Amino acid sequence: MKTEVKIRTPYIELDSFLKFASLVSTGGEAKLIIQNGEILVNGEVCTMRKKKLYPGDEVGFEGRKFSVVG
Repeated sequence: MKTEVKIRTPYIELDSFLKFASLVSTGGEAKLIIQNGEILVNGEVCTMRKKKLYPGDEVGFEGRKFSVVG
């Protein structure tokens, strides 16, 4: 099951997405999780903190999936 996360901008950066979706509480926590390769973007490990996510992209974390919707 995917959880939809609605954004109001054309895109959102990965570290901001993690905070916006309440998956982490701080930017530092987001940075560590991303650097450790714990995040999947569209099914692939992503270690780029500022990766731009657009509506239709999917983020995976701790076995859960999140869809970016506009």
